[in-house]
Amino acid sequence: MTYKIGLLIDEKRYEAIKNLPISERLKSMFGGEIKILELDVDDDVAKRILAEFPAARVDSRGFLEDLPVAFKRALFDAVVKTGSVGREAFDEVFRHIEEIREAAKREKEYIPPP
Repeated sequence: MTYKIGLLIDEKRYEAIKNLPISERLKSMFGGEIKILELDVDDDVAKRILAEFPAARVDSRGFLEDLPVAFKRALFDAVVKTGSVGREAFDEVFRHIEEIREAAKREKEYIPPP
């Protein structure tokens, strides 16, 4: 099964990817006010992400949700660096997974529960 991760794209992030071929994959949300970049995630990568971040889950649409902000930030940076929304971007993220996990732990100190 293929899952998805949605990265919200604001104006600053749009500037970083507007000249890359992946910008064609952007979808509009909320009447065009926000854009989202959907990344396909294969089973192996999804299992690894879910193992790394126990609070993460798969929602009814097949999206990986409740991922740490640090992970999504690193994933966006990897997409820009590699110019890919595929395995190359995830491989880049997993090279830095220890740092991302540490940053995710610190998030809990600053982000109150809903």
